[in-house]
Order: sequence, then C-alpha cells, then structure tokens
Amino acid sequence: MHHDDRKPPGPDSTTASGEKERISRTGSVLGESAVGAPCWVSLTARDLATAERFYGAVMGWRFRPARLGDQFSVATAHGFPVAGVGAIASSFQIAAAWTPYFAVLSANDTVSRVQERGGTAAVGPIPFPNGRAAILADPDGAAFGVWEGEILTSWRSEAHSAPAWLRLQTRDAFDAAIFYGEVLDWACGRPECCEVRYQEEEVVLFSGGRPAARLGSGAVEADPDPAVRPHWQVYFTVTDVEACARAAVEWGGLVVDQDFTARPPSATLRDPDGAQFRVVGRESGRGSA
Repeated sequence: MHHDDRKPPGPDSTTASGEKERISRTGSVLGESAVGAPCWVSLTARDLATAERFYGAVMGWRFRPARLGDQFSVATAHGFPVAGVGAIASSFQIAAAWTPYFAVLSANDTVSRVQERGGTAAVGPIPFPNGRAAILADPDGAAFGVWEGEILTSWRSEAHSAPAWLRLQTRDAFDAAIFYGEVLDWACGRPECCEVRYQEEEVVLFSGGRPAARLGSGAVEADPDPAVRPHWQVYFTVTDVEACARAAVEWGGLVVDQDFTARPPSATLRDPDGAQFRVVGRESGRGSA
C-alpha cells in the first residue's frame, strides 16, 4: 500500500449535498451513516436445496422463502435475517460466490460511476419488490453488489449472527479505496456517509462509528486460485470453528485454510459450488474488522 498524500475523492458534482437522511428513488430512507455502507450479503448458488442443506449443517441456519420467487430464500439465525441465497449462478452465467452489497441512493448512477472508472457491470440494475440491485466488479475484478431500496437497519446488530465484517483482498488497497470512495461516496464529508481510516497498512471502513470492512493489499490479479485473486470475503462469527470445518467437509465442501490455535480461531471454507467464506470464533466480536 502506498504512503502518499492522495485521498479518496468526494462525490461527483452531480451528487446532491445535504441532510442527515437521504431518500432513495424507491422512497426508502437511508439513515445517518448508511450511504455506501455494507447492507447485506447474498450467496449466488447453483441449486437452492443443496445450498440450504450445506449451510444449515455448517452454520446452523434456517431458511424461509423470500419475496423474490421460488429460487430465493433468506437464511436466518435465532430468527434474525443473516443473508440471502439465490439459485441464479447458472441463469446469469456467473460463478457461485458470496457477494457483499452496499447501500446506495441510485443504482443507475452507481453503475455509471463504476463503468466510468474502469469497473464492469455483470448484472443489472434489476428491479425487486423492495428495491433495485446490481452486481458489479471493480477494476481488479473483485465482485460486489449495490442495493437501492429498503434496508434492514438491525442487520449488523450485536444481537444476532449477521456477518462480523467484510474484507477486500486486492492488488493495492489505496487504489481500491479511491475507486470505492468515488463510486460509493466514502469519506465524502457528509454525515450520512462512511468514514475511511488507514491503520496498519490497511484501509478500514467505518459506518456509524464502527468498523464494517477492511481493504488489504497483496492479491495477485492473474492468479488461478480464487483465494489469491482480488475478491471480497465475508466473515461470519460462530461458536465452534472446528465443528464448522468438519461439517463443511462432511457436506461436500472444502477447508481452504485453518488456524484453530489462534485467538480467535478461524477457517476459510468453500461450499460444494466453490463459494468461499470465512468463519471466526465468536470471541472476536464486531470490533475486529
């Protein structure tokens, strides 16, 4: 990561300035510190039943139907929504993967910003009953999503098992911070937007005063291993990391790496379709991002 005086730029001149709450085009309110923040994660799977069996066994999640159709479901933990699952990988010709979504005021405007800055649009924006979404990729190929619409304000609550944090492993974290800052309005100075800080050679994203994501350097752009190429990784807190790793193998998945002696213990897992995620011991808490 570079040590220079560059800073992630503020919003485009066409972005409205203003108040502590923003209204998206769907009429939903994005509260203070919501704009540009992680607001959901979703698994693009090939088969819904297979994904539900695997994550039910490994993570202990239950599933309920989503409003999006019979190829979608919502994973819950202790009755709280954790993530979405959609059997759309084959339909859209995309890889099975965990994708983080970031809240935006306009999906159309964000897609345009991404394309203007060297990124690509893989899917959308497409309409859903409660908003609009797009799946994108940054200039180094890391996939992410944006969401314009209703958001679950309690999704990152301490009370349930939503993702602990997100991590972008990329070629150059500083360059990535500039890209994401421009397209998601990070560090733009408005009270409803996220803050960016630089800590220990990494970029840390703060939403509402709490760490939400980290951006780290070192990924190899052309490496054949998806764990080494630039990508966003979702971290879930669990009670027993070793039990999750054993269950992953038992149900057709793979343990990519593991460290059960660390504090907190952690492991990187892949489901049977190849979607990668990480589990960490619950004692790590939310502040570990």
